[in-house]
Amino acid sequence: MQSLKKFDTLYFTVGRTLLGLYFIIPGASKIFDFAGTLTLMISKGVPFSSVLLPITIAVQIIGGIFLVLGKSLRVSSLLLFGLTILINIYIHDFWSVAGDPDEIQNFVKNLAIAAGLLILATKDKS
Repeated sequence: MQSLKKFDTLYFTVGRTLLGLYFIIPGASKIFDFAGTLTLMISKGVPFSSVLLPITIAVQIIGGIFLVLGKSLRVSSLLLFGLTILINIYIHDFWSVAGDPDEIQNFVKNLAIAAGLLILATKDKS
């Protein structure tokens, strides 16, 4: 068992890097499709969409970069956790789209991402 522990740092680094990329890439894509994303947010009833979209982009990109770099993991993980839950509530509204398998999959996937972020928040060493 001890021989497997020598890879823990590698696993941790790869895992948090993949989580970071999960937020950086969609954050950047929102910049390039700002109007489309804003339209989606408005159609889903997200309040203050025009203010929240730039904040969402910033949190996703900066928070994702912080995860990749291993900086302020508790703060960045908790911010991204909150954002992920809000995205689930407004964009992947499980209760309204229970018949849509794609939305159910997105909802459940985001819960798993949120769980990973909570775990990562406990590993802050900065």
